[in-house]
Amino acid sequence: MFTKRSKKNRKGVKDKELNTNDESTLEQDDATLATEATGEDPDHVQSEEITTLKAENQELRDKYLRLYAEFDNYKKRTLKEKVDLMKNASADMIKVLLPVLDDFDRAKKTADDDSSEEHFSEGVTLVYNKLYAVLKNKGLTEMESNAEAFDPDLHEAITEIPAPTDDLKGKIVDTVEKGYLLNETIIRHAKVVVGK
Repeated sequence: MFTKRSKKNRKGVKDKELNTNDESTLEQDDATLATEATGEDPDHVQSEEITTLKAENQELRDKYLRLYAEFDNYKKRTLKEKVDLMKNASADMIKVLLPVLDDFDRAKKTADDDSSEEHFSEGVTLVYNKLYAVLKNKGLTEMESNAEAFDPDLHEAITEIPAPTDDLKGKIVDTVEKGYLLNETIIRHAKVVVGK
């Protein structure tokens, strides 16, 4: 009885092996039939897949390069903005000091006039020079405007007067209030009188 069961088990294993072999053969036949039905060569299908994958790879590479370039530009722009911010951080404080400079200039002009009784003491002259030197080191520069051509980007015209000479027509005759630049950026426009 034991031997009969073994023979039956062996026969079942053989049947399963045959069924598995038959299934793989059927799958191969189905693939062959599908290829024949569509008329496509398996090598041709692989070639198309490779071409598609290469195109996708190129597209992803282009996107990566664009993204990298955009990020690089962003880094450069933020670094430049940070440097500009550091250079011009003192702009508000310097703008507040500009009226003090104007007062010093008017006092010095009055003291330098021969008919004036007021004199600029040596101590005040030292303070005046030191204040100008400190502000110059911070990047403050004075605009030259007298006898220059009027430029609305740099100058603010207060009034027009008849030009004393023909060569001053359209040019600045007098500067009422000096203009200043801080690191090549205008922080105050010059208030001027223009000849017409």
